[in-house]
Amino acid sequence: MGTETVFLIAIIIVGIILLGVLLSFVPVMLWISALAAGVRISIFTLIGMRLRRVTPSRVINPLIKAHKAGLNVTTNQLESHYLAGGNVDRVVNALIAAHRANIELSFERCAAIDLAGRDVLEAVQMSVNPKVIETPFIAGVAMNGIEVKAKARITVRANIERLVGGAGEETVVARVGEGVVSTIGSSDSHSKVLENPDLISQTVLSKGLDAGTAFEILSIDIADVDIGKNIGAELQTEQAEADKKIAQAKAEERRAMAVATEQEMKAKVQEMRAKVVEAEAEVPLAMAEALKSGNMGVMDYMNYKNISADTDMRGSIGKMTGDKKDGQ
Repeated sequence: MGTETVFLIAIIIVGIILLGVLLSFVPVMLWISALAAGVRISIFTLIGMRLRRVTPSRVINPLIKAHKAGLNVTTNQLESHYLAGGNVDRVVNALIAAHRANIELSFERCAAIDLAGRDVLEAVQMSVNPKVIETPFIAGVAMNGIEVKAKARITVRANIERLVGGAGEETVVARVGEGVVSTIGSSDSHSKVLENPDLISQTVLSKGLDAGTAFEILSIDIADVDIGKNIGAELQTEQAEADKKIAQAKAEERRAMAVATEQEMKAKVQEMRAKVVEAEAEVPLAMAEALKSGNMGVMDYMNYKNISADTDMRGSIGKMTGDKKDGQ
């Protein structure tokens, strides 16, 4: 094999490598697909996307889809949305769905909804096919103290105009729950709620609970109503138990005060008895002193002894009479 042949083979190999690199950098097949679909786009535009670190297929394929659906969407719009971190394919699908359903939706609003973190395609689908949100059992207490549990089904439709900045499903469920509790609580008795469960839905629906949310409430239907506990009776029982404990505490306080008073009286009596014993102990000394000083004669002393003996006898007779009456 000659030198010229080797050189020719090397040139061919280098050419193939350069062609492969060029084809990997320049999406020629994507450009051909766009031209075949009727989308006029320059090959230099695709090269510019590569230089701007934009994946051309993420922009051109949705552009072809939008062109086939009859939408007026430009390459710059799709590329700018891609660079902003949006989902170009989902935005185009949402625009096509809105166009088919005769829903007025511009690319700018659709892109804003997507960049806000909401699923714009799901929102468009929900505008066409409303969604049913089922709440858990919501408990309320009627005026007669009976607990009533109700489960509601909320039929909502996405409000595209309020998707950006509007509240979500959690807010709608919370507002409906608050309305159900308020309606049950304003009822005179639980029987009225059981007889007319539609009164709950009518009252709640009339409050305009979808204000400031991303949804439009179409209907609120009560799916199930059940009776819970007798909250009024339980509250009365707890109140009676509390009153009982308070009364017991006050009685214990009075008993403690009575015991303290009794102990105090006993202490006073003992003190008085001690004083009497002390005084009685001083009587013989005083009498001896009186006899010694002449202030008291022998006859006076004998009269004192007679009176004392007579007093002791009367006390003994009175005690015996009392014992006989107790025995009878």
